[in-house]
Amino acid sequence: MFIYRPPSDPITNLYQDADLTVIDKPSGLLSGPGRGDDKQDCALARCQQEKPETLLVHRLDMDTSGILVLAHNALCHRQLSQKFQNRTVRKTYIAWVEGIVGADDGEINLPLIADWPNRPRQKIDPKAGKPSLTRWQVLDRRDTATLLRLTPETGRTHQLRVHCEAIEHPILGDRLYGTADSFARAPRLQLHAEMLAFTHPTTAEPLNFLSPGDLTGPTGHDTLAPLSAH
Repeated sequence: MFIYRPPSDPITNLYQDADLTVIDKPSGLLSGPGRGDDKQDCALARCQQEKPETLLVHRLDMDTSGILVLAHNALCHRQLSQKFQNRTVRKTYIAWVEGIVGADDGEINLPLIADWPNRPRQKIDPKAGKPSLTRWQVLDRRDTATLLRLTPETGRTHQLRVHCEAIEHPILGDRLYGTADSFARAPRLQLHAEMLAFTHPTTAEPLNFLSPGDLTGPTGHDTLAPLSAH
């Protein structure tokens, strides 16, 4: 049985103004509250300790680390939510995946749908699934593992995790979609939201946030250098 043990590390603020906050969420912390009293500690609740009016705009999976945006008022929340729905927010992730990916770049275009008998899992369904597109680029190859930069053109639940598993390169440390071997090769899910860019809903200023993350890669290796070194 899964027991929720959120990390005690403080959340890193990347940006804050009167309208919004951008944070670097640690792996293991829920974006918003879950069901049950034991799942109320989350990124939203921690931000609300400083600003009680804070609202969650989008989510990252609990085990995914990286950039998360929160709004401070209903108008900003609505405007930011529309940007995500209209796909005007640019975002990229980095992930260590199992195996050596041969090509240097490519795309995964496979429709996704909820796997209802096995929630929260998602699955590929060519007939009933919603269109889902992920572009990828190789950043590094190391000890039968590959570091990818992933750019989701759609925002389906678990899209990156399912797409990587579908091409037989599951993300290391993935307890839902990985194999026993790929899960055991990392101390946490090796998926990090590294970049988020959008125009400010009030000032129209272009905003671009970067977080190199702390992915360890295959077990036995030191923390990766910042991506600017690649």
